[in-house]
Amino acid sequence: MRLPFLVFLICFSASQASFAALGYAQFGEPKYADGFTHFDYVNPNAPKGGVLNLSNTGTNSSFDKFNPFSLKGRPAPGLMELMFETLTIYSLDERNTQYGLLADDIDVASDFTSVTFRINEKARFSNGDVVTAEDVKYAFDTLSSPAASPIFASYFSEIERVDIIDIRHVRFVFSRPGRDLPFVAGSLPVFSYKWGLTANGERIPFDQLRHEQPITTSPYRIERAIESRGITYQRDPNYWGADIPVRRGTLNFDQVVYKLYKDRDTQVSALRAGQYDFFMEHQMRYWCCQYIGQRFDSGELIKEKIAHHNPPAMVGHGFNLRHERFQNPKVREALNYALDFEWVNQKIFDNNFGRVYSYFATTPLAASGLPSKEELEILEPWRHELNPDVFGPMVELPSTKAPSSLRKNLLHALKLFAEAGWHYRDNALRNDKGEPFVIEVSGARGANMLLDPYYLNLSKIGVQVKRRQSDPATSRKLLTEFQFDFAPIGLREARMPGPELWRKFNSADADVPGSENIIGVKSPAIDALILKLMDAQSYEEMETTARALDRVLMHGHYIQPWRYLTHHHIIYHQRLHRPATLPLYFNASEWVISTWWDSTLGNN
Repeated sequence: MRLPFLVFLICFSASQASFAALGYAQFGEPKYADGFTHFDYVNPNAPKGGVLNLSNTGTNSSFDKFNPFSLKGRPAPGLMELMFETLTIYSLDERNTQYGLLADDIDVASDFTSVTFRINEKARFSNGDVVTAEDVKYAFDTLSSPAASPIFASYFSEIERVDIIDIRHVRFVFSRPGRDLPFVAGSLPVFSYKWGLTANGERIPFDQLRHEQPITTSPYRIERAIESRGITYQRDPNYWGADIPVRRGTLNFDQVVYKLYKDRDTQVSALRAGQYDFFMEHQMRYWCCQYIGQRFDSGELIKEKIAHHNPPAMVGHGFNLRHERFQNPKVREALNYALDFEWVNQKIFDNNFGRVYSYFATTPLAASGLPSKEELEILEPWRHELNPDVFGPMVELPSTKAPSSLRKNLLHALKLFAEAGWHYRDNALRNDKGEPFVIEVSGARGANMLLDPYYLNLSKIGVQVKRRQSDPATSRKLLTEFQFDFAPIGLREARMPGPELWRKFNSADADVPGSENIIGVKSPAIDALILKLMDAQSYEEMETTARALDRVLMHGHYIQPWRYLTHHHIIYHQRLHRPATLPLYFNASEWVISTWWDSTLGNN
């Protein structure tokens, strides 16, 4: 009886395990082979110790919980970066490759219908418990449940189930075959089921966890926290993973401290006063003129522009399609023509920004010109649903550069409005019922300064801009409940796009409060194209599908494209040092936490 069983095991393993390794690349082979000791962009001999002081402001100027996964409340800054580890971790010098973190083996099925992770036998929670497959399943089930924000259920929606094979092996089974889905599974944050258990054995519901210390596997623990002041993370001397390859040379500070400020001006003044050590600046009006004074003159504080290869994320402002007046794409296109990006970039940004012209700007995935034969083959089944313009030239964003001008653009906007049934009369744009076209914008006083020129241009063509004063918490609530007309929206940077687009545009989430489909897009064509993009079997197929999808999204005019920086603009204290080799794809704020060190401890 033993022999047939052994034969079954051998055949089962052969059918399931075609890509077992420490690393997994979506296409091609991982750069780092099994047995590598550290990433090239870290200093494996970096000294450990010291304090890294950081800052937060705006919506993060206060917090009321240590649970970053529940919908209600404001989580403390740094929780995801410092407290919660995942099964795998991305390298920062490859297009799309993950390596084991909590897992020390990644076994992708040959047909991409599942992935099995083997948990590192050294992995421990902060309470000393061994990390098991049961813990992984508990974390998945919890984040996929109504107790967590619906963002997580959406993100993990294509994981059909999680199977416990044994104490160290856990399998994620997918609802579709997909090369991208092992990355989704590997990105699962893992935490102990004991998080929320009280001394008497009762459990606090997950969505009611507030100030209970998370029980995780991370290198840091919360040492102290004051909701309106800041939070301090202290290195765990018993951290289990200090010497595994993906952690060697990383997370070098003994303490990471976040200090909270109510507004940007106070935050900038605090940096000049030496209250914190590192800042990544996005606002050029501060970069050009505010970072001055004795500490900069003496070299104590350093300003630097750092090159990166991050593909720009689509960021801008979205229109709420749940409101009838924004449902016509001609209306949304007309509203885009009132933005004079060139003027804003020159007068306010000192020409430091480029404009996002595509959902895949600066990459081979961006569409241009007329669609290729291969793109048309992808788009053809959806011709009845799509804007006919999708099958013509790619969208070119309005510009005020000669021979064009703002006047010409505003006249064109009026033409588009007229085609959509809105005509200028009695000092306003009105429909056939005589109702004026109104856009309500919300935010704190002064928060819309960058958009004031845009609102002025809208008023020139008869659009009434109604301002609603609100604090950050109220503005956030309006977004999660979809009670807005026009609001900021931003996709995250993605080297291999797919899941991020799905979260922002899938039809099923359009009416789910708290979901990332803020705009309210409901399009079977977009759903199908995003799924096809995520299901691409080669990089070439991904390119073609992305270009087809790019045409559909851009011709939909769902987002008014905004800006991106080609460099990271950073300010840091002279005692902070970084590795000689730069990564290719990175967020500067996460990069300093991950790979920098305090040079006063020794410059290895």
